[in-house]
Amino acid sequence: MDQLLRTPQQIGAAIRRRRRALGLSQAELGARTGLRQATISSVEAGEAGTRLATICELMAALGLELSLRPRTADEGPSLESLF
Repeated sequence: MDQLLRTPQQIGAAIRRRRRALGLSQAELGARTGLRQATISSVEAGEAGTRLATICELMAALGLELSLRPRTADEGPSLESLF
């Protein structure tokens, strides 16, 4: 199922939903990726400063992939408001 994700918080929530759907704890996901549980918690909270490589590692471990497309008519928040 495709999800529209435009903010760090939305990305984090999607990662959390997928982790929970797979029945994994943050610690178990950390063991799969080599990331600390605190890092996974930070990503799921949508905290600033997360490296793109970290997001990619989590997505791969959860069987997710990223697809980019032009923004739809609903432009959502501006880039300035995200950072």
